[in-house]
Amino acid sequence: MERREAVLSVGPLDAETWPAFAALVEANNGVWGGCWCMGFHVKLGKGRTAAQNRAEKEQRVRDGSTHAALVFDGDQCVGWCQFGTPEELPEVKSKRLYEKGLTDLPDWRITCFFTGKGHRGRGVADAALAGALAQIAQYGGGTVEGYPEETDDRKVSGSFLHTGPMPAFESHGFTRVRPISPHRWVVARTVTPD
Repeated sequence: MERREAVLSVGPLDAETWPAFAALVEANNGVWGGCWCMGFHVKLGKGRTAAQNRAEKEQRVRDGSTHAALVFDGDQCVGWCQFGTPEELPEVKSKRLYEKGLTDLPDWRITCFFTGKGHRGRGVADAALAGALAQIAQYGGGTVEGYPEETDDRKVSGSFLHTGPMPAFESHGFTRVRPISPHRWVVARTVTPD
């Protein structure tokens, strides 16, 4: 029997979609051991628990201080792309080198991708990035930065590509600005308002 690929849809992370987002995170051990996609909001470390991250993420969703494009297969959330302003997402990977070459902060940051087990290789990250850019346009657009990993033909586990793979960003019109680690770049593009 031929397997029919489901059509993916994208929507915002908000109070209505929180249960679907939470179900995906819970099904994947809190994502990276309990991060709950908080690692770019606050510095994670000793003393922070998965329960604390979950509660803080839910509060941010309810007060509108976190953003993500959620990807759905029917009613099931299968992945996301997190984005926000530098005030919402002050933490970036390779921060010391990032700040060393910084001239101006962007209007928006794209910081994190996640695709649930069993859904990888189906275009979830691509759909999530397209959805994030569409939401940014609805919020007024502006300069958008991402911090993808360049695989340089090396074999890299998808779990290490949580800031996104370079080809995904380049296919959505981002250009390389400067390297901030041996394999991580600042990429940018301008999004026009809707």
